[in-house]
Amino acid sequence: MSGRGVERVLDMLEWFAASPHGAGLKEIAASLSMPKSSALLMLQSLSERGYIERQANGHYRLLRLPGEISNDGRNYGALITLASPYLARAVEATGESGFIAVLEDHTIRYLNKVLPKREILYDRDIGQTRPAHQVASGVVLLAAMNDAERDACLTSTILTKPERETLDVALSQAKAQGFFLNAKGVVEGAAGAAAAIYSEPGKAVAAINIAGPQSRFVSHSDHICKVVRETAVAISEELSRRHHHRTQGR
Repeated sequence: MSGRGVERVLDMLEWFAASPHGAGLKEIAASLSMPKSSALLMLQSLSERGYIERQANGHYRLLRLPGEISNDGRNYGALITLASPYLARAVEATGESGFIAVLEDHTIRYLNKVLPKREILYDRDIGQTRPAHQVASGVVLLAAMNDAERDACLTSTILTKPERETLDVALSQAKAQGFFLNAKGVVEGAAGAAAAIYSEPGKAVAAINIAGPQSRFVSHSDHICKVVRETAVAISEELSRRHHHRTQGR
């Protein structure tokens, strides 16, 4: 694509961002001073990538901007950018490692990590996924679901009766407290705390997780859990404001 072609695509995305009601092909082409044939090709491409949708009345409407979480929940660029400063402050306040995690199918994937300036003693390979029921991030995201969603998520996870009972207790704690403390992590000698991040009320999209060596972590767990919960609330409020700003008037 030529430089001018890239500029036109960006112009169209900017136009949609400023026009939440959307419009038909003729109006869009006229507003951007381009031939209808060129506008149609761009609209089709943006629709295929999940940025816009064609409505029943023939009008096109913005779904998301580049980097924002898509309907399939696999694009997290904007989330990482927005959450990173909050996560960095949480790591500084606790002195332990910090992560943003998301639930994909029935496993937890870590999007990024921020390490403390102090002696680390604990690091995590974020390229490896974890079963949701085994880690604090998974517990808080499962707890944020309704019963039907949770059962569907756990369908492919084989749990023994004791494991399910342990998970149910953990889910109850997470719901009641707004965070979950896992004093004995999957990695021997590790501990962690997590809280869900919401893009809007009732819709958890990720979790913040602070983790560290068990001996050091547990002795400061009250403070760490407070930071985790407050950080998740702050990120959720920012996401909610942005969601409201982008969707108002639609």
